[in-house]
Amino acid sequence: MVDHLANTEINSQRIAAVENCFGASGQPLAVPGRVLLGEGILTKECRKKPKPRIFFLFNDILVYGSIVINKRKYNSQHIIPLEDVTLETLPDTLQMKNRWMIKTSKKSFVVSAASLTERKEWISHLEECIRHLLTKTGRQPSTEHAAPWIPDKATDICMRCTQTKFSTLTRRHHCRKCGFVVCADCSRQRFLMPRLSPKPLRVCNLCYRQLLAEQKKEAEADRRQSEPIRSAIPGYEPSSGDDSDKSDDDKADQWPADTEFYTSQVSWSSFHS
Repeated sequence: MVDHLANTEINSQRIAAVENCFGASGQPLAVPGRVLLGEGILTKECRKKPKPRIFFLFNDILVYGSIVINKRKYNSQHIIPLEDVTLETLPDTLQMKNRWMIKTSKKSFVVSAASLTERKEWISHLEECIRHLLTKTGRQPSTEHAAPWIPDKATDICMRCTQTKFSTLTRRHHCRKCGFVVCADCSRQRFLMPRLSPKPLRVCNLCYRQLLAEQKKEAEADRRQSEPIRSAIPGYEPSSGDDSDKSDDDKADQWPADTEFYTSQVSWSSFHS
């Protein structure tokens, strides 16, 4: 089905419609071989509270964003390569049902569908696309995933010291390593995690000590590995000189009143009927 739709005019029109809905705030989505398979609104567990988000499933990426005008305008576009995605079904809670987690190396988060059937459809299509991509590229499924952030309202006290109570004056912070909600005193350190960001990120004290220990262990392993190489080079002496170098919403565009996206609720089958 994907191969059949890849180079069709209707597929090009559908992708162009999604690009138009994101406007100038979104990235171009049309590339050779990319197919739009389906779309729908899912509830995403955000830091403050669950919020509806529009999701578009392509055969190689998952795109989602904030809803400004339903079926007409979206912003805060996020693009997730499906090769990096792992799915995990989650139990229901009092607040949200039909939940599952979308895990990637840079960001992991929980979403929920309107019904159990809808969740099965989403997971089925996602898993099929991921399986096809991994087979095509020869890659193994990703094993390193970013920790999902615990929602702010999940706790009224710091999840590390269990003493500090949060209030309007005592802010909540999130550890980028474990996702726990922590107080300022328990998260004063920052650590460079290139997989997540080019800048050092806030981490809790426990994760900071663990990351330092891992860094020290890796440095020691590298040193031991380099020792045989150094001893094999005649006259090699390490340099003693210092040779280091110093080194959520966009403004809404004006959208014509007659602009239309899909004129009715889009189901999976309607794309291929």
